[in-house]
Amino acid sequence: MTVEETQPLITHLLELRNRLLRCVIVVAVVFLALVYFANDIYNFVAAPLLEVMPSGASMIATNIATPFFTPIKLTGVVAIFLSVPFLLYQIWAFIAPALYQHEKRLVYPLMFSSTVLFYLGVAFAYYVVFPLVFGFLTHSAPEGVAIATDISSYLDFVLTLFLAFGVCFEVPVAIILLCWTGVTSVEDLKKKRPYIIVAAFVIGMLLTPPDVFSQTLLAIPMCLLFEVGLLFARFYRPKEDEDEANPQE
Repeated sequence: MTVEETQPLITHLLELRNRLLRCVIVVAVVFLALVYFANDIYNFVAAPLLEVMPSGASMIATNIATPFFTPIKLTGVVAIFLSVPFLLYQIWAFIAPALYQHEKRLVYPLMFSSTVLFYLGVAFAYYVVFPLVFGFLTHSAPEGVAIATDISSYLDFVLTLFLAFGVCFEVPVAIILLCWTGVTSVEDLKKKRPYIIVAAFVIGMLLTPPDVFSQTLLAIPMCLLFEVGLLFARFYRPKEDEDEANPQE
């Protein structure tokens, strides 16, 4: 590798390091701003379960350090969650110089919509799915079985659901990208609609607790978002067509 080839590589690596450092600093600042409210944040996340637990039941900690570290862990996740717009911007700023102008115009709305959809997925899980799922699970316990959920296990459970719903709500963005890159087309996806509906319910079965309510509550939004993705994918020409239409860029 020549010196001329090495210099651009070093420049890109330095820029990548700087942007990663900025991401770490922003997440750390948000975390430090929230850590004082760690217990309040955990209480907010635990509210959907606490509201449907039988009278006299409570959450428990099975490890002596769990009451301290579990809210701290949740606060760290929340800090990353709140920093997502900045993190996405840093990714975008790093790859932007390699994109054509018409590709940049596509990325702007996709970045905004992917962020909003992720937040909507998390909000849907918290405000719609959690009350129904926890209500079903707590009232389906056999008689004589006390409900006493470990706070660490509960956190792992809800974070998994948050991630599952947040990612699955990105279906429209995925559809648009697949059609834009030429991997598939709107017409092909329409023909495969029955298989995609079945796949949505299979994904719901794999990513949610083993009850029909939560599986359905994930699969139905995915099917609806699939239709939304098909609708908006019509407005994006395949990348090859855009490149031919913009050879000078």
